[in-house]
Amino acid sequence: MTEHHQQIDRLLSIMARLRDPHSGCEWDRAQNFATIAPYTIEEAYEVADAIARDDLSSLRDELGDLLLQVVFHARMAEELGHFSFTDVAIAISDKLEARHPHIFGSNDVSHDAQTERWETLKARERAAKGAKSAVEGVALSLPALMRAEKLQKRAARVGFDWPDPSGAAGKLLEEMSELADADEAHKLEEAGDLLFAAVNLVRLHGIAPEDALRAANAKFERRFRAMELLASFEGKDFGSQPLETQENYWQAVKASERTKTT
Repeated sequence: MTEHHQQIDRLLSIMARLRDPHSGCEWDRAQNFATIAPYTIEEAYEVADAIARDDLSSLRDELGDLLLQVVFHARMAEELGHFSFTDVAIAISDKLEARHPHIFGSNDVSHDAQTERWETLKARERAAKGAKSAVEGVALSLPALMRAEKLQKRAARVGFDWPDPSGAAGKLLEEMSELADADEAHKLEEAGDLLFAAVNLVRLHGIAPEDALRAANAKFERRFRAMELLASFEGKDFGSQPLETQENYWQAVKASERTKTT
């Protein structure tokens, strides 16, 4: 047995022992799919965070934590007689081979054809599972921004989409006006429509909304910290300054960033 297989078997054995109904860990034994799911989502985000920080040491550890989540879910399913970790590995291997006939078969097709076939195969898989709608199967647990993009992409595949960004831009302006005019009972709905329209516009520009907002968050945090630091250098508490002064700090930080990039 190779070192690779030994370590996989070791991990599976550890999980089985932790879940042992007589001698296992009390916490691990008490868990179920629903209680573990939030940890699974959290670990996926920590993997993404390690990648964003270009921290490969952390990435190794976070990937291990994420793998544990797969092992945990598979162990609970095996205890219930549904499937095992091996079944999970078989299922994803079969899926990857089926979706890449140009690699594992004899077909030689272009990148665009590969992408189109990939989407066609996924649609067939969803239909085989009983899906009745083009937008069925987009996970409810996804972050709302990401789920909005996926719903829009699914709709676009069956032709329901703006032909170019100008239509989406007009819709965004319309939604801004509707939010401004909405009464309290409808503000939540109109705010959601506005954000959904913004996702649509960004998507049509070929940009992943999640990536765009993550970058904007990072930029805002960086600039805000710089404003606080600038105020402290002047012996001032940023939070106690009037808005006009805070805006001056903001403009100063932006100007400093432009100077550094020229």
